[in-house]
Amino acid sequence: MKRMGMIFRAKANKALDRAEDPRETLDYSYQKQLELLQKVRRGVADVATSRKRLELQLNQLNGQSSKLEEQGRKALALGREDLAREALTRRSALQQQVSDLQQQHETLQAEENKLTMAAQRLQAKVDAFRTRKETIKATYTAAQAQTRIGEAFSGISEEMGDVGMAIQRAEDRTQELQARSGAIDELLASGALDDPTGTTKDDLSAELDRISGGADVDLELERMKAELAGGSSGTQQAIEGGQGGQQESPKFDKQ
Repeated sequence: MKRMGMIFRAKANKALDRAEDPRETLDYSYQKQLELLQKVRRGVADVATSRKRLELQLNQLNGQSSKLEEQGRKALALGREDLAREALTRRSALQQQVSDLQQQHETLQAEENKLTMAAQRLQAKVDAFRTRKETIKATYTAAQAQTRIGEAFSGISEEMGDVGMAIQRAEDRTQELQARSGAIDELLASGALDDPTGTTKDDLSAELDRISGGADVDLELERMKAELAGGSSGTQQAIEGGQGGQQESPKFDKQ
């Protein structure tokens, strides 16, 4: 089971390596950093809002404290010490609230400053990561393109390998057909194979046909010469016979 688990993890890791694109991974990491930076900025805004709310409450309490102090002074001026004491008592309670709010305000101010510094440092890191990310992406893209071009020129890429194999198969098939055609022609010429169409003859038959054809031509030529010679002799005899008849006719007339 341990071995099977190790094999499965190894194959899964190899499959993930093939499927992983470093550029996509860098973009995803940069997106996560932007989200974290946004959360920090939102935290700074929340702390600043709370601090501002405390400042408003402090201003309001300080206003009420000043008002109570003024009322106590007026009460003493009118001889109403009891009213002046009540006003000062209320003012003392307000001063305690003001003191508590001031402490909270200082705490929020320190937290806001801390978050602001953290946001600035994180912003600097995010900017630096973005610059490095774009540099790595550009370098990776250039290297990938250069590798593909090199593979295409060398013919070791998958696509060019398929094309090369197809060309090799076509050349092998062509050579096989040429060799088969030449072998068939040689067998037909030697008479080892019969030609059902009768259009192909072996060397001996072709030579005999050539000689026979030549002899027939010679015989036909001699026959034509003989006919021409015989025709010439008959014509000469006819001419001589006509001349003899013309010489004898005057003798016949004299008689």
